[in-house]
Amino acid sequence: MSEGPTLRQLRYFLRSVEAGSFSAAAAAEHVAQPSLSEQIRRLERNIGAQLFTRTNRTLQLTDVGRMIIPLARQTVRSADDLAATAREARTLTGGEVSFGTFSSAHRYLLTPLITEFRSLHPQVKVKIVGLNSSEVANAVRNGDLEAGLVQLPIDETRLAVSDPVLVDEVVYVSADANRTGQPISIEDLSRATLILSEARWQADDPLRRSIAARAEAASVDVAPTIEVEFQSAAMELAADGIGDTLVSYLVARSHESANKVTWVALDPPYEERFAFVTHASGSLSPATRQFMSLAHRHISALQSVASGWSGRRPTRTAANENGR
Repeated sequence: MSEGPTLRQLRYFLRSVEAGSFSAAAAAEHVAQPSLSEQIRRLERNIGAQLFTRTNRTLQLTDVGRMIIPLARQTVRSADDLAATAREARTLTGGEVSFGTFSSAHRYLLTPLITEFRSLHPQVKVKIVGLNSSEVANAVRNGDLEAGLVQLPIDETRLAVSDPVLVDEVVYVSADANRTGQPISIEDLSRATLILSEARWQADDPLRRSIAARAEAASVDVAPTIEVEFQSAAMELAADGIGDTLVSYLVARSHESANKVTWVALDPPYEERFAFVTHASGSLSPATRQFMSLAHRHISALQSVASGWSGRRPTRTAANENGR
């Protein structure tokens, strides 16, 4: 039973066609002529056909030899492309980052992270998908994304979930400083004109589920007056005095409307925990692995900011006096 052509045999065959003789082909391949000739004979045995008609001066292709030239070239080219792709990914001179994250991450994480990654690896493509955490988890689980940063808890089926890499806190945001004088209870929320984000994902949103559980335990009803998709939109509406909202502290402090509002913690506080997710198979490209490593460093810096929050943003007047 033949073992099938090898790449070396096909390369020697194509070189012999190009050079017109085994001696010239051997010189071009930097091998001894007997070695090259033996590989050509093995190729002929493997495919069961003669490829050359030997003459004293030159090589003449047989009909089979002429027929297999395009296939031999295609096979060698594909092997070279495969090796080049693997080399680019391994050395980060090519490849692609495939990463998903929750939509508000662009407010305070993605821009500096992508900027630094591109400065270090300018030839690597970057695909970042900003979705709800549940959708990111599904995309990683289905193989559409390699990895992601999500808010816990999520469905961990077929996923590897890291320990939390970032702990943030939800804050109550209002354009009226009189409403942020003390932490906000669930009873306070029931009386507020409330703007909530995650309109499409409310059933899967951990904050919404927590509010519902607190409201049920306190026998009150908390229903948003306005629902939007993104926290940034909720912040803008709150800054315009349309209502009050709940957003992550890091979103509140980084938003362009931050100087128009004040904020305070919930009572009891509500922490948001974020973690990396990858597929349970554990397979990651070098590019995505490096991106995650860099993301971890940026997230660590954000954690220092989040951990330094005192629980209440000063009033706008005090903030301006402090040069903020």
